[in-house]
Amino acid sequence: MTITITAFERSPDRGRGLARDMRVRWALEEAGQPYEVRLVSFKAMKEPAHLALHPFGQIPTYEEGDLALFESGAIVFHIAERHAVLLPNDANARARAIAWMFAALDTVEPPIFERSLATILERDEPWYEQRLRVLGDSIRKRLGSLSARLGDADWLDGAFSAGDLLMVSVLRRLQGSGILEEYKNLAAYVARGEGRPAYKRAFAAQLAVFTAASAG
Repeated sequence: MTITITAFERSPDRGRGLARDMRVRWALEEAGQPYEVRLVSFKAMKEPAHLALHPFGQIPTYEEGDLALFESGAIVFHIAERHAVLLPNDANARARAIAWMFAALDTVEPPIFERSLATILERDEPWYEQRLRVLGDSIRKRLGSLSARLGDADWLDGAFSAGDLLMVSVLRRLQGSGILEEYKNLAAYVARGEGRPAYKRAFAAQLAVFTAASAG
């Protein structure tokens, strides 16, 4: 059965690979699974056909046969469970990898994503600088703990897993802010993730969409 995912027709990240379909693309590339991409406009995302797949009118979605999923974390987890390359066989190691998936999305990502939105939506507000300081403090608290836990290891818990895939995806949003670079082991960790062949294939695929849309 063909796997079909959805992605932005014109991604607001301008080809930087920050949209959440990138996580799904990467997971599918790691798993060696072919997939098709259906590009969706912002208008179409709010129409009944897409809302039937994603009740909140966002991307990505995942379709395979009679299965339809939404939420990037749930989709990555499904791929990892089905194809056994992103989760360890050992039960305890598997549980820890899943815990890191939740940590990436529930603990580390929220203040990072809020900061990203603030730089776009609140730049002209009188509270902007204070808002960035507050969010920066929250982010550094999370990154300090993450940096201490990672230490000089390549990955969070032994071999590369879906936990690393999601954590790297989340941390990439900080690139260029100067915050990630304060933690040399985390910056190197992200670079290792970006250096994986599967990541490079996924990034090239999503960048091609942006390039084509820009040319059009």
